[in-house]
Amino acid sequence: MSTEAALGGPTGTGTPGERSAPPAPGTDLPPLTVPVTRTLIVAGALASRDYQDVHHDAEAAREKGSPDIFMNILTTNGLVGRYVTDHFGPRAVLRKVAIRLGAPNYPGDTMVLRGTVTAADGDTAEVRITGTNGLGHHVTGTVTVTVPAERPAADR
Repeated sequence: MSTEAALGGPTGTGTPGERSAPPAPGTDLPPLTVPVTRTLIVAGALASRDYQDVHHDAEAAREKGSPDIFMNILTTNGLVGRYVTDHFGPRAVLRKVAIRLGAPNYPGDTMVLRGTVTAADGDTAEVRITGTNGLGHHVTGTVTVTVPAERPAADR
């Protein structure tokens, strides 16, 4: 199963691909829409070995004051990383991911990730990230990404 299928299929408007150098500061990345499904929340928690009941047991989550299960930070972190690497292409290397969570991602909602290049130096860029859902900002932060120049075929 592809990553897109496992995550419920993104509906981003951009085309991921190779970049010879990071785009200039001020460049907006195309948005990525992620349906927040119960399966995505539970699978993300299990994949990151986060067995907290609030990420898979709706009754336990309600007993703890939440209206339903909610996405864990590690799943959000993975989606943010995927958003950036899908845009910058297969040679992209995440150097730093610094995020903060806000409004929870509950099943049935949709998260839209957006990014803006805030700085670029050589083959490295800093991207400001926001992820919004029906309640507000789910995630905000910055990602530093390096896109090494492609080596000539003779050097491979």
